[in-house]
Amino acid sequence: MNNLPISFWRSVIIIVLVALVTLATRAIPFVLFPEGKKIPKAVEYLGKVLPPAVIGMLVVYCFKSVNVLSSPFGLPELIAGLTVVVLHIWKRNNLLSIGAGTIIYMILVQTVFA
Repeated sequence: MNNLPISFWRSVIIIVLVALVTLATRAIPFVLFPEGKKIPKAVEYLGKVLPPAVIGMLVVYCFKSVNVLSSPFGLPELIAGLTVVVLHIWKRNNLLSIGAGTIIYMILVQTVFA
């Protein structure tokens, strides 16, 4: 055990801490609001409005630096964005739509519009 470098143990400690924090963030809602306990209206409201707000913020972040006045005129971003929208409307699967949009964007910027 003493033969392992300090960086190994540092990595192990970081992984364990990240796992514990992730577990805690997943478990806290069940501890605070056990089944049968009334959920406060403020928490219900936040649960309803935050997901669309976060997605909207991500969309703004993704398109904030697109330059439509010079080549490629924002076409990779537009095509990838439309791919995400169409796939999400069609399949209602966040992972599929965001993953496919990311892959399409990377292909476009590295090959088609390179």
